[in-house]
Amino acid sequence: MRQSFIKFALEKKVLRFGDFTTKAGRKSPYFFNLASFDDGDSLKRLGDYYAEKIIEENIEFDILFGPAYKGISLVGAIAISLSNKGINKKFSSNRKEVKDHGEGGLIIGAPISGKILIIDDVISAGTSIKESFSLINSFNAEVVGILVSIDRKEKGSNKLSAIEEIYEKYQVPVSSIIDLNNIIDFLKKDAVNKKILDEMLGYREKYGV
Repeated sequence: MRQSFIKFALEKKVLRFGDFTTKAGRKSPYFFNLASFDDGDSLKRLGDYYAEKIIEENIEFDILFGPAYKGISLVGAIAISLSNKGINKKFSSNRKEVKDHGEGGLIIGAPISGKILIIDDVISAGTSIKESFSLINSFNAEVVGILVSIDRKEKGSNKLSAIEEIYEKYQVPVSSIIDLNNIIDFLKKDAVNKKILDEMLGYREKYGV
């Protein structure tokens, strides 16, 4: 599944190799942008990968929660994929600003309650995850896990990765469909990308955990 997802990400130019600068100001030989899954077929397939990971990890939850904005369409796609596999789950997202008309409120979708699985694209600074925990806790619901598409496995502020920092703070399991090591393993089987492989290995040596 991991190798298939990497091929899919390359095909859609979600995963790209080159010269990029991360939010942390690091020069990176690769870039991952989930927003480039921008058509119906891509979103369906993306939902399928997340759903397969949920089933593989046997994650027990009541509601999928996707932080605005990327998470809104993502949780819908995952819920549809799970439904096609005979697993019917509710999904929910937050608004960036409280709606003061119509149905009002801060939540789009199912009311927040029970066991919550947070869905996101990638954890960098962890800001959206922290905001999600604060919101979910205000409803007295329980976060049982976090699932992202990629774990960059890079040192954060205190030599832990962003995902490790989140786990240390909240003590909930964090899973990913792929990580930096999976990408490197993929490149090792592709002789065409020897130069890129060397750059990726150097990056992992410098910033990896």
